[in-house]
Amino acid sequence: MTAGGREPRRWRLWAGGAAALVLAAGGGGLVSRIAAGGPASAAARPVPTGTAAVVRTSLSTTTQVAGTLGYAGSFQVTNELTGSALTALPPVSRVVRRGQSLYEVDGTGVPLFYGARPMWRPVQAGITPGRDVYQLDQNLITLGYTDYGYLTPSDTFTAATAAAIGAWQEAAGQTPTGAVQLGQVVFEPGPVRVDALVAAIGSPVQPGTAILTATSTRRSVDVQLPVSQEYLVRRGDPVTITLPDGTTTTPGVIAAVAPVATAAPGTGSGSTPASPGSGSGSSGSGTTGDTVDVTVRLIHPAAAGRYDQAPVEVNIVDASASNVLAVPISALVALAGGGYAVEVVDGSRRSLIAVRTGLFADTLVQVSGAGLSEGMRVEVPSS
Repeated sequence: MTAGGREPRRWRLWAGGAAALVLAAGGGGLVSRIAAGGPASAAARPVPTGTAAVVRTSLSTTTQVAGTLGYAGSFQVTNELTGSALTALPPVSRVVRRGQSLYEVDGTGVPLFYGARPMWRPVQAGITPGRDVYQLDQNLITLGYTDYGYLTPSDTFTAATAAAIGAWQEAAGQTPTGAVQLGQVVFEPGPVRVDALVAAIGSPVQPGTAILTATSTRRSVDVQLPVSQEYLVRRGDPVTITLPDGTTTTPGVIAAVAPVATAAPGTGSGSTPASPGSGSGSSGSGTTGDTVDVTVRLIHPAAAGRYDQAPVEVNIVDASASNVLAVPISALVALAGGGYAVEVVDGSRRSLIAVRTGLFADTLVQVSGAGLSEGMRVEVPSS
């Protein structure tokens, strides 16, 4: 039996045979080492064998990094009212939705409305048209205050806007003025989750007083990725998250890669810019210990359960090969003249086919070689 003119003498890469397979921890490098006793010793102790199929598949290897499960988008809620005292606050972890009170000043609740534009002026008759009026109209309509259907979203403050405001105020137990003063509502893009309380009940409040910090209700994982591994990720890449129980996994996607690296403690203050094309190539810069903040979005947020914050592992694909031929690593034969082959079994016929190895992933290795095809059977040690 020959393989492309190579010397036929060979040693099987099995732990119990004449040669040993060593996978280099850093790069998947492959070397064979002849065991003491040589081929004659191996012949005296034959290894039971079987066969495995050559398969066409996709292979990948992953790098595992630590992350923290939490919620995306931390921000601070600031009061714009003048009052004697802060009279009510929500508990930490409470989710506040449209129309619900976010906090209370002098016994009157300050409700949450949805909108990207913060409130910057009173919304009342006579003001110039603006998107803040449109935003308020949308919230009133969603909450059911439509002035009997006459209110439609508009940049212009109309009589229907005033009537809808008055009806909403009356339902909330307030004097129906038909106008919303600065600070009487808080606009945020969507529902908020209370993350921490900054002010205390009973404290005086003035415009600019920080009340609490909050997040969105979107589950996410924060990863402090070493700069040396920044090249592994780019926005939109799929990842797998191992949840706090250590066994359950759920899919995720890279939502953001910070353009600035954070300096490691003790290496100086400030931050260093990430490499050009952040997340899409090797960083090649930065001090050992510097990190880049990576945000991972959960595809199935419910999979995170009730954890507010917990350590997780994020599995990032660092190499992949699609639609390739693969065999078990144990099918590789080290040839005496160098290189590797697989021994193809076809009934009673056996022949060596020289192969080039590619990606090693778990128990399989990517192979290619003249005459090798999907479905062939190759010799492997019996389990």
